Amino acid sequence: MRVLIVDDEALARSRLRTLLGDCTTPSACVEAEAANAAQAVEWLQRHQADVALIDIHMPGADGLTLARTLRALPSPPAIVFVTAHAEHAVQAFELEALDYLTKPVRLERLQTTLQKVERSRQSERGPEANSMEEVLIIQDRGRTERVPLLQVLYLKAELKYITVRTRDKSYILDGSLSELEEKYKSQFMRIHRNALIARRAVRSLEKHFDAEEGEGWAVRLNGIDELLFVSRRQLAAVRELIAG
Repeated sequence: MRVLIVDDEALARSRLRTLLGDCTTPSACVEAEAANAAQAVEWLQRHQADVALIDIHMPGADGLTLARTLRALPSPPAIVFVTAHAEHAVQAFELEALDYLTKPVRLERLQTTLQKVERSRQSERGPEANSMEEVLIIQDRGRTERVPLLQVLYLKAELKYITVRTRDKSYILDGSLSELEEKYKSQFMRIHRNALIARRAVRSLEKHFDAEEGEGWAVRLNGIDELLFVSRRQLAAVRELIAG
C-alpha cells in the first residue's frame, strides 16, 4: 500500500515510517513525506498514494484544510488523520476521513487502519475486482501470512514444498503444484514440470543454458532477475503468450 506521511515533526514522521515497515497485512511502502500541506499537494499533483497519514496542527494550512484540498484531486488518497488532539475527530469524519489515530500510534491500531483502507479500495473497485483479491495462506515460522495472489510471480516445486516468489520475498508453501495450476489456471501457466508463472508478469523469452537441462530457453519475469527454464513441451505456449 502506497503511503504519504504529512507531519511537520521529523521525529513523528520517522516513527510512522518505522511502524509502517512493521505492517504486514497489508504491507505498506512510504512513497513520500511532507512537512506541510503545500509540500503534500505539490507531490500529489505529480504522484499517487493509496492513503495519506495527515497531522492536523501544522504551520500554514492545517491538516483539515489539506484534506479539503485533496478531495478535489482526480485520484485522491484515503485520508487518515494522525494527531495528538482528539477534539477534532468530529470535523475529521465530516471530511470523510477513513480513520482518526491519536498519538502515540500503536502498531496494532495502524495495521487495523490499513486494513480499513484496503477494504475501502476493494469496495470502490466493485465485486468483479474483489473476486480477484485471492490470497495464498502461508505458514511461516509460527506466523500465518496472507500473500495476495496478484503479488505472486511464480510457483516452483522444490522437494516436498512449493516456493512462492513475489518481487520482494520468497515463501514456502505446503501443497500440490498441480492443484494450484488447476485452481488458478487463468492467472498462471505451466512452463516446466516444476514451475508455474504469472501470465501478467512475463517480460521476455531468452536463450539459456541450464546445468541440469542443457541448452534451451528461459523466461524472464518483471520485478526479478531470476530466469526460469522453459521445457520444450511448453515452449510454444510461452511464445504464444508473449506474442499476445
